[in-house]
Amino acid sequence: MKITAIIRAGLSVFVSIIFLDSLRYKFTDAPETQEIFGRLDAWAGSIGAPGLFGHFGMFSQYVIGGAELVASACVLLGLVPALRRFQALGALLGISIMTGAISFHLFTPLGIDPNNDGGGLFMAAIGVWFCCLTLVIWNRREVGGLLGDLIGALFRDDRYRG
Repeated sequence: MKITAIIRAGLSVFVSIIFLDSLRYKFTDAPETQEIFGRLDAWAGSIGAPGLFGHFGMFSQYVIGGAELVASACVLLGLVPALRRFQALGALLGISIMTGAISFHLFTPLGIDPNNDGGGLFMAAIGVWFCCLTLVIWNRREVGGLLGDLIGALFRDDRYRG
């Protein structure tokens, strides 16, 4: 097995472990999750977007957890060579999720240590972000194919096809 395949698998497993481990907090309404999303929702309310991070908000713990579950499944499915596009899709989704997480830790009252864990949650987000970025770079052809398919689907006009 080539070293890049081993590293790719290791990155994929790391991303998935972090995402899947967080689901036990998000999907069970754990106190740590209530603290984080409660602070974010209070902040959103102070800027005119109350409920944004609430239980039924656009960025609730359930929505974010669901996205993390999908990203994990895609990253792991992409370990099968014939399904490599899934890994690209999962890594792009992971970058999106973690960019949001890192931004909210840095630029809102949430801070980098909301649960008094020494910043471990924040550091995990940074680690996952870099792993996903590495997977996107390694899967750049698949990312290009996904973007090409998306553009083709958005701008294809079947009315003129025979």
